[in-house]
Amino acid sequence: MASQPARRKSFIDSSIRLARNNNFHGLDLDWEYPSTTTEIANYGTLLTEWRAAVANESQTTGRVALLLTAAVFRSSDYYSLPLPVQKISNSLDWINVMTYDFYGPGWSPSFTAPPAGLYNVTASQINGDAGIRAWIQSGFPANKIALGLPFYGYAWRLVNSNNNGLFAAANGAAISTYGDVSYGQIKSFIANNSARCVFNGTVVTDYCYSGTTWIGYDDVRSVSTKVGFPSMVSMNIIVGAIHNQQLRRSFIKFIQRS
Repeated sequence: MASQPARRKSFIDSSIRLARNNNFHGLDLDWEYPSTTTEIANYGTLLTEWRAAVANESQTTGRVALLLTAAVFRSSDYYSLPLPVQKISNSLDWINVMTYDFYGPGWSPSFTAPPAGLYNVTASQINGDAGIRAWIQSGFPANKIALGLPFYGYAWRLVNSNNNGLFAAANGAAISTYGDVSYGQIKSFIANNSARCVFNGTVVTDYCYSGTTWIGYDDVRSVSTKVGFPSMVSMNIIVGAIHNQQLRRSFIKFIQRS
């Protein structure tokens, strides 16, 4: 779609109609991810044209312009390919940085790891702090950045139940095919299995384990720490993947209290 002008226009026009017909305040683009030089260039063009169309629609109808946002990669470059930071900044009201899904048994099956760690104890720069700072250092306005919080986790199967910390040897996914587990499932697992729960303040992550099942996720202390993190860089918070409405309300209330 993004590579062809006619298809871009069709997508943009239909998205605006959809938003207006449903009384939305705005639109969020979730492209995971533009991963080649050509796709990245097309991504920048799509955002630029989207913003122009939204501005034109607002001017023509007299209605308040729709908000435009996007879920973006954890860093301002996609594995050394720079993203069009200036076009993204000019086109979007803010970005929702996907500071989660760093590790999971589907793509890192041989060891446990923090799916959404704020910091890291290894040399890797796969963590929320490094990603956010990369966006800011690229010139993107900090006040247009939102830090993502996942309301789910990933479950690994431990090789040895006695080796149960971060970066312990693992053998693929537990609980589900790809290891993904909702927050509600995690809480049920803890209660039903008398699982031990650990908060790691160095990485800022939670994990729990029972037998050979190990789950990495964000619980109260991780979320509380992360809610305080954006104030250091004048940014915001977003919450990802809460499918249960009651849990959603509880989680939002918790963030507000934090």
